[in-house]
Amino acid sequence: THDELFQSDYATQNFKTLASKEVHNYAEALRWGFQTVKQKGFLSNNHITEIHAAIEQNRAGFRKVPGTELKNDQTGEVVYTPPQTHDEIVAHMNNLEQFINDNASCDWDPLVKMAIIHHQFESIHPFYDGNGRTGRIINILYLVKEGMLNLPILYLSRYINQNKADYYRLLQKVRTENAWEEWVLYMLDGVEQTSLQTIKIIEGIKNLMQSHKDRIRTELPKIYSQDLLNNLFRHPYTKIDFVMEEIKVGRKTAAKYLDELDKLGLVNKQKIWKDNYYINTDLYNLLRNVGNL
Repeated sequence: THDELFQSDYATQNFKTLASKEVHNYAEALRWGFQTVKQKGFLSNNHITEIHAAIEQNRAGFRKVPGTELKNDQTGEVVYTPPQTHDEIVAHMNNLEQFINDNASCDWDPLVKMAIIHHQFESIHPFYDGNGRTGRIINILYLVKEGMLNLPILYLSRYINQNKADYYRLLQKVRTENAWEEWVLYMLDGVEQTSLQTIKIIEGIKNLMQSHKDRIRTELPKIYSQDLLNNLFRHPYTKIDFVMEEIKVGRKTAAKYLDELDKLGLVNKQKIWKDNYYINTDLYNLLRNVGNL
């Protein structure tokens, strides 16, 4: 949940739940992948295995042991058997790597191509676990590579999770009926809905930053700085240590700044474990209610 996520301390690697740790690993993998693709200009199989290693916190790599089957969660029926041998998996992934990076061989629209890449990756199912999370990061990084995203902020996972039955149904329908059109339209709809929602989130954050800025400059002018404001919006919470590091002040000064912001009602001070956390309640509520935007 959002509560568990924000009560986890990434700096010290103290996570309230396994799920919050997985979110942290996903974010770190996405960040590394984004920086790599921006720097290199391509997305290789080596990059994909590094992303997977960051997500799963292991280096098992592509599957080497046969026996992987995809089953219906309710009935246990095997609905799809992906490539089994390591050599098959490597061959398919090499082909996919070329498809991702060689635009000369395929001039399709990047959004259509992204939908094809995602289906192919999920059908190859190259890893023992974590294929879904890795595949969703590949979606974003491919659009970054193609210059359609400047930042990795298109969170398609929410759309897929909210429409999971259709997602798995259409994945399988391509395999059994070659129904590519339905699959591509599903993914394009996801991009459209997520893009519109993301714009609303960004506009909401900008409005909150401006209102917080106005109040701090008016009511606490002695402590105002753009760096302090940025710190309050970097995450839905901050800590004394974060303020010390980012705006270069001592512990006593950082604590004073945050306590004054707490009195003003711009943050909510909470003690979790041994540390005080200062929750940006307005930002927290905005992110928590994203589904209603």
